[in-house]
Parts: sequence; C-alpha cells; structure tokens
Amino acid sequence: MGGYLDAYGVADAKRERRVKKIVVVGLAVVIIGLAGYFLFRNWPEERTMNRFFGLLKSKDYQQAYQVWGCTPDHPCRYYPADKFVEDWGPSGVYANTAALHVEDEDVCEGGVVFHLTYPNSDDFGLYVSRSSQEISFAPWPRCPGRHLQIMRFLKSHF
Repeated sequence: MGGYLDAYGVADAKRERRVKKIVVVGLAVVIIGLAGYFLFRNWPEERTMNRFFGLLKSKDYQQAYQVWGCTPDHPCRYYPADKFVEDWGPSGVYANTAALHVEDEDVCEGGVVFHLTYPNSDDFGLYVSRSSQEISFAPWPRCPGRHLQIMRFLKSHF
C-alpha cells in the first residue's frame, strides 16, 4: 500500500518536462526557420544568375540577352545587343564565365546585388530584380542603407 506522499511532486515534474520540451522544440523551429529564410531568400535570384551564366557558357547569347530583359524586337535602350555580345561574347571582356566569382550577395528592397570578381578586371555588381527576374548592372556597389555583415564576419573567422 502506497504512502500518502508517494505521488508528491510527480505532476510538477511531468509539467516541467513538458514545458522544457515545448521550449526546446520552439527554439529549434525558430532556429531552423531563420536558417531556412537566410539560406533560401535569394533562391529565385540565384537561379536566374545561374541560368544566365549557363546560357553564356553554352554560347546562347540571344537567350542570355533575354534574361537581361531585352529582346531582339525590343532591345534595351542603353545596352544594345552588339554591346552585350561585346561584353559577354566569345571575344568579350567577360568571355570566360568560369572565372567569374560571386563574392557577395546584397539584399535590396527590390532585388539582389551580386558582387562579382573577374581576373584582370575591376569588381562589378549585377542586379537581379525580384519582380521581373531581369539582370542588369548594379547601379550601386552596395544596396543603400545599413547592412549586417554576418556572412563576411563568419567567412573571416572560419
């Protein structure tokens, strides 16, 4: 026969374990959610850049020009097709797309700036619009406003 105080504190211990599980699971969900957000928030723009570089590697300059947001019927006013091929074509400044390296991504309000490095050339940025997924040269080296340097900090320490 059980004593009077045998069940004393059992309900409190169960409640404490339940609260700990809820807190741990809640923190795990928040951490996984934040990691997923920061890893995948630029995914469509990264795919657009990969598609653009893939078209350049396969020497399909007409399709690459369309990814740029220009068509043969409606060429870009300030970046005509012949200038595009002069820059990105087989004898162009950026002919070797394998040598292009994405150094950094910078999230702006309307798109993403990809900071690129290329051997024997100045660094430059390509801007991918979130709404149209069109590529253009970045109007600024970095997006306007303040920036958290978390990735740069992590890269420099690990």
